[in-house]
Order: sequence, then C-alpha cells, then structure tokens
Amino acid sequence: MTFVSELEPRDLWTHFDTILTIPRGSKNERQVIDYVLSVANRYSLESEQDTTGNIVVRKPATVGGESRPPIILQSHLDMVNESNSDVSHDFLKDPLIPCLDGEYLKATGTTLGSDNGIGVSASLTLMGNMPFTHGPLEFLFTVDEETGLTGAAELSSDFLQGRHMINLDTEERGAIYVGCAGGSGMDIKLPIETGKTKTTYTGLNVWLSGLQGGHSGVDIHLQRGNAIKLLARALGNIDGDTFRLGSIEGGNMHNAIPREAHATLALNPDSVSKTQSNLVEAFHQISDEFRPADPFMTWSIEAESLANLFLTRSMTKRVLDLIQAIPHGVTSMSYDIPNLVETSSNLAKVRRENDNLIMHVSTRSSSPSALDALQGRIRSICDLSGSSSRQVDGYPGWKPDLTSKLLQVARGVFEKQMGSPPEVKAIHAGLECGLIGEKYNTMDMISIGPQIEFPHSPDERVHIGSVKEFFSVLKGILSESK
Repeated sequence: MTFVSELEPRDLWTHFDTILTIPRGSKNERQVIDYVLSVANRYSLESEQDTTGNIVVRKPATVGGESRPPIILQSHLDMVNESNSDVSHDFLKDPLIPCLDGEYLKATGTTLGSDNGIGVSASLTLMGNMPFTHGPLEFLFTVDEETGLTGAAELSSDFLQGRHMINLDTEERGAIYVGCAGGSGMDIKLPIETGKTKTTYTGLNVWLSGLQGGHSGVDIHLQRGNAIKLLARALGNIDGDTFRLGSIEGGNMHNAIPREAHATLALNPDSVSKTQSNLVEAFHQISDEFRPADPFMTWSIEAESLANLFLTRSMTKRVLDLIQAIPHGVTSMSYDIPNLVETSSNLAKVRRENDNLIMHVSTRSSSPSALDALQGRIRSICDLSGSSSRQVDGYPGWKPDLTSKLLQVARGVFEKQMGSPPEVKAIHAGLECGLIGEKYNTMDMISIGPQIEFPHSPDERVHIGSVKEFFSVLKGILSESK
C-alpha cells in the first residue's frame, strides 16, 4: 500500500490504492473483476456476472429501509492507458505510481485511472457496513466503457432490478449531470501508392510531442492542439516537390485528443537543409499560436535510415490534404444550454498499415441531426480524397429530465452539505446513462462525481478534498431517498 490509503475517507482510498496495482485497461478487466467479486464475497453479498463481463452486486436494505425503492450505483471498471513517451510503463503488469500535485493526486507519467476508479472505489466502500439507513442497493460495474461503451451496450434488459440509478462517472465538483451527448466513430481507409526511393535520398524522422491532449468530450472546448493535425500542417508547409512521406502516425484512443505524432520523410539531399529550416519555422509558428493551450509543445527532426517504399509525391500531398481537411474541435455550441458544446469532432488516430492509411474520427453531438450533418461532411471529404469511410461504435445521448425524483433529493443534499445549490448540467462526453436509459426506459438517472481534470492523458489528476465531498453527498442521497 502507498500513502493513498492514508487519505480520507480511508476505506474508499484504500480500495483505490489497491486497484492502482491492478491492470485494468479496456478489454483487460479480468483482474479487477476478480477483485470486485472478492469484495462482494467478503461481505456475503449476492453477485451476478453476465457474458460480457458486467457485474451486479446486490446489498439488502438496512433496518428501516426495507420499503424504499432500490437504487443502482453504476461505474465502469476499465481505464484509459496513456503514458508520456519518455516513461517506460507496461500497463499489463506494472502498478501505477501515485504522487501528490498540491491538493491533487496524480500518477507518475501515466494516466491515473481516477476515471472511473474513484466511482468504483466508492461502490466497493458502500458494499461494506455503512452506519446509515438506506434501501436496497445494486452496484453495477460495467466493462470496456472507454473503447466503445461495450459493457453498457451489451447489458440485458433484465439484469437490473432497480429503476433509480446514480452514475458515478461525472468529473466536476458541485455538479449534477442529467444529460450527455450521443456519438459514433468513423473509420477511414485511403489506399496509398508507393515507389522505391533513390539510394541518394536522405531520411528524416519528425516528432511533435508534449501537447496536453485530454478527453475528446470533456476537454474539446479548451482548443488544445491535435498533434496529428499540427504535424500534417507543418509538413504541408514544405515544398511538395522536395520530399516523400514514408509514414505518419499518432493517437491511441478514440476518445483522447492526440498528444504526439511522428512522420518519416525521404528528401533530395540538396533540399535537406531548407526543409529542416522550413519545418522549424512552421513549428515555431504553431507553438506560438497554441502556447496558451499547449505551453509544453516540443518537436524534433532527426536523421532516419530509409525504408524501400515511400509514398509517391502526389500521394504524399493527398494524405496531408486529407488529414488537414478532416474537421477537429468544436463545430457548434448548444442553443439551449449556456457554454455546452453541442457538436464536435476528434481526429483520434492515424496509421499506415501496409498499403493503406487508416484513420479514426470520433464525432459527438447532443443533436442527432447535427451529428448526421457532421458525419456527412466527413464522408464528403473522404469521397473527394478517394478514401472510404465507415460509421462505427454509435451510442445514444441521454435526454435531461428535470422532473426526476432522484434529482430533487440530490439537489437538497448538495445544498445542505455544501452550502450552495449544485449546478445541474449536461455533458458533451458520452455517459453510459444513454445506453442504459435506452434499455430501461423508465430509469430515473443522475450522475455525480469528484473533481477530475485532464482525464485520458498523463496529466490526469483528482482533487483529493472533492472525493470526500462526493462520497459524503452520495451517502446523503442514499440516506434520504425514500
């Protein structure tokens, strides 16, 4: 155990300290599933697991709470595995190394997994003996939320008994979320033309790194740079007759803004010096432009041994044009809810795979028609470039219900405990509430959580004091729900 288990509330932080040692990247949740089941067994609680891996644990009401309606506490078991390029970390076996950052907890060079590990830890704590009256509880732990909401999508309509649910995956102190965006991904494939390079050509390896990235829903409005887009922009400033592209790649997760990207180039020897100079100038301009949002942007240009096959010059231009044309960032704001992003796009991944350039774009919107329009725009760009596109991983939004009984109870508890009313909001990110609400259309849902900043990036951090507040509010809601 580390110092984390000494934080308050100690039982919650002890569980979180334990799961810091358990690999739980998306689609690799077996060990954390076993841990959840071991905690349920420790308290002799009924548990059930479906074929997808989702777990429900049922805890009877305390004395005096038997007549209350069941409440579901829902969290997801998986985390996003991201690390800085200078950090050697094996997410399949290495524990996360926690460290303090003022009033926050972080991990050393990697994501922390407080999204949604704090929610998981809160549920594990409440599975134990709690000194307050509550009704029947169901603890729903879903799998593979981060790479497609798979667990929630595969949830059967008879897995849960309750019709009141508190999702524990919100990341804002003092807020209750009652709605979220829907979205889907788009896979793009561009066949590429290659040819052998001349033996006299010189190779360059170009890196762009140090960007802050972040969650493509929660952080998209911060206007941080997308490393893939910015690298393509810099390369697009070079005279196209002087170089050929070997590879370009960047991004790892569909819901993370790419923080790093790199490309290999083949150049005429007499153009190397000018090309390097032009690239440095382009990077300086980009760095100055994005300094307020990405103050730690860095780049490197190094000699590279040449592979046999590089893209033709015309193909190099087509690839860079396609990457620059794909929309990234906020495309519209909500007309109904102040300061809420309505529609956005994240160019999340690009890779060369043999004779194809493969890209993935994540699109989100709280407006189905705006989402369709954005995806249509991307399809048109693909058609013009000669690439194919395919829609994948769709998920529904969650429409706010301001008449929710659970919301009224939560509002009262927030105001009583925190001295001011909570903000009732919707989020641009996708929450599992949309899918669960689609399967259980009478489900009364809210979402709460502590202050978590920069999720899906190695800068992820959770405000320690807000965790105590969140857990106290959660217990208050359970105590006062009748």
